[in-house]
Amino acid sequence: MPSSCKELRAALAQCLQESECVMVQRNKAADCLRPPLYEELPLKCQQLKRGFGECRRGMVDMRKRFRGNQPVTLNQIQKTETGGDGYQLYAGKSAFAGSRGETDGNNKAPQDWRELENEKYRKQTASDNKTGKS
Repeated sequence: MPSSCKELRAALAQCLQESECVMVQRNKAADCLRPPLYEELPLKCQQLKRGFGECRRGMVDMRKRFRGNQPVTLNQIQKTETGGDGYQLYAGKSAFAGSRGETDGNNKAPQDWRELENEKYRKQTASDNKTGKS
């Protein structure tokens, strides 16, 4: 297997070995990845399985033939978990991390640039009307 997916594969294997499905229930790791037992896995293992699948799919994806397969490494995932930023498990930066800042929904939405321009225009015409300019 090419080296682009080795780190995710090793992390998935480690997560499965530490999971309750293998340690307590004594199932095989391959059985834990199949549907009846898959739902019982921790969220991290489920995410690693999905990321590993996407990485393997990316190796044969013809849309990535120029850039190559570029999975997110396990170190990057752990760094974003501790930092609190959002992340995508595969294919680069998160679409939502650090874009606008966090909000609780009570903040006033910023004005659109067109509204700002209209407001400047109204102020200018009001001041022109007061001074008598046409």
